[in-house]
Amino acid sequence: MAESGLSVLEEELTCSICLCLFSSPVTVPCGHNFCASCLQRFWAGVSENFSCPQCRATFMGRPQLQKNTVLCRLVQQLQGCTEAEEEKEEEKEEGPVLCDTCLQAPAVRTCLTCTASFCEEHLRPHQESRAFRDHQLCPPLRDLQQRKCPQHNKLFEFFCSQHGSCICSLCLLGHKLCNTSPLELAKASAEAALKKRLTELYNQNEKATRAMNTLRMNQGQAAETISKQKDMILSKFSEIKALIEEREIQILKAVADEENRVSSKFEYIYGILGSKKNEIQTLSDQIEMALTEVDDLLFLKRATALQKTSIKDAFVPVVEIDQNMIQSSYQSAVNLKDTVKLSVMPSEEKNVEAGETPGKTKAPPGAPRNKNVKKPAGPQHTHKENTPQQTQATLPGEADSKEKKKPAKAAPATGTPTAAAAVQVKELLDIFLKKSREELLQYAANVTLDYNTAHNKVILSDRHTKMSVSDTPMKYNQLPQRFTDCYQVLGFQSFKRGVHYWEVEMQQNNFCGIGICYGSMERNGPESRLGRNSRSWCIEWFNNKISSWHNDVEKCLPNTKATKIGVLLHCEAGFVIFLAVGEKHNLIYKYKTEFTEALYPAFWLFSSGTVLTLCQLKE
Repeated sequence: MAESGLSVLEEELTCSICLCLFSSPVTVPCGHNFCASCLQRFWAGVSENFSCPQCRATFMGRPQLQKNTVLCRLVQQLQGCTEAEEEKEEEKEEGPVLCDTCLQAPAVRTCLTCTASFCEEHLRPHQESRAFRDHQLCPPLRDLQQRKCPQHNKLFEFFCSQHGSCICSLCLLGHKLCNTSPLELAKASAEAALKKRLTELYNQNEKATRAMNTLRMNQGQAAETISKQKDMILSKFSEIKALIEEREIQILKAVADEENRVSSKFEYIYGILGSKKNEIQTLSDQIEMALTEVDDLLFLKRATALQKTSIKDAFVPVVEIDQNMIQSSYQSAVNLKDTVKLSVMPSEEKNVEAGETPGKTKAPPGAPRNKNVKKPAGPQHTHKENTPQQTQATLPGEADSKEKKKPAKAAPATGTPTAAAAVQVKELLDIFLKKSREELLQYAANVTLDYNTAHNKVILSDRHTKMSVSDTPMKYNQLPQRFTDCYQVLGFQSFKRGVHYWEVEMQQNNFCGIGICYGSMERNGPESRLGRNSRSWCIEWFNNKISSWHNDVEKCLPNTKATKIGVLLHCEAGFVIFLAVGEKHNLIYKYKTEFTEALYPAFWLFSSGTVLTLCQLKE
């Protein structure tokens, strides 16, 4: 009865989904109980019309599930009772088989005919009496009732392989069409089958072991191959570094030779000037000695001789540095850098960097957009060696026609962002305006000046970080990207993405302009002036007046006495900030737009008294 009660209770405490005892049971509004995990899996992926898995009742929304603490305690108690029963059964099974006659002494034999176990005392009749001679004795067995057919109460003597069960002699009538055999033969057959299966498993285990060993061997070979490849790659990179270092030594040697030549020339001229100075000093001493002569005759004789002695004025010849050689050396270094950069850059980045379309040749950077108006190309850092993609350059007119054939997906040059984007840009702009100079320096970019864009009267010095205006034209090569009408020069670096910050040092009351521009900005004519077109933005100092210029529109700004200007460019957010650098950063002006091309730092100089210097913020 106790077992029957436990089985009924176990049935009531079983989840209808997993058919196991409840685990963290929860109750749904219709009153049915389920495991919390089972119900979560049942409702997985359902967003509405939640239903009960048992009665299919539906609910408007996902029910709030609460743990059923009463069922939890019942499940724990049931599990405790079941464990106790199992422990008792195990204790019974572990004890010795007792004699069925005296129920005290351990049994020494079991009679399969009598279906009883006997100790030595009660086994004597089976050993001494002829009536028990045919009884089958065996070692003590436990639970003999389990060895009897529950239907006929006779010992199992046969095994039906078709049904996989033991049967008695009377059950043979019901299994006459089945393959039956005595228990001994069935056991022998099963043992043979298991031994065969064990042999197969042993062979499979051996194969698995060999496969694992082969896998480990292949892994070792792969590791060895990769290690060799790494060594070869390191060797190649070492050779590349050696070649670059050798090229660096050659370039620096050429510059050093030029330095030695110029220095030797200066030293030679200095020596001549020193000799000239000594000659002048000697003549001065002789005149002074003559002036001390008392005798008139001797004085006139010496004075006549000294007056005939003439010394020419000191002449300082111009010592010129071979600018072409210096610039070619610099360009050679740039060529090497760009070639290496193009080689190591991933292919996708190359396409993005070059702005190429698969299957089409690349138009030169800064090619004019309007084929009817000839405009010079933007700053081309085409110091790279020709690659297969660059050997045939597309003509400006061809580039225009190809661009027109493309789907009109390009964003406008200056567009108005959506309200949400505008709010986001404004918040980002406010964040950068509140940053200190130390915080802005983490975006520092060391900007240098591009020799190929400088006007013929713009002089570059201090490793192309200082610019000024010469009274006489320089002998610069005529290039399409060089400014011809305005004393302007662009930075060598271009920025397409990210945040960048640089600073410019200027003299007090300078006549100059500082800004940014697209590489496609005009290089000649009135529109080539910084801020006088739609492709440039700048702040301009002119006769103690500060103005912002863009698209030929001027806006007067409050005056500032700062001599160092910081420029912060955020390409993705689309704004550029001009700051007066000092103890506190003061905003001069800010532009907000949508940048569609690479941006270059740009500078305008008014006359020979104007000097601008780029500050090197990173060592």
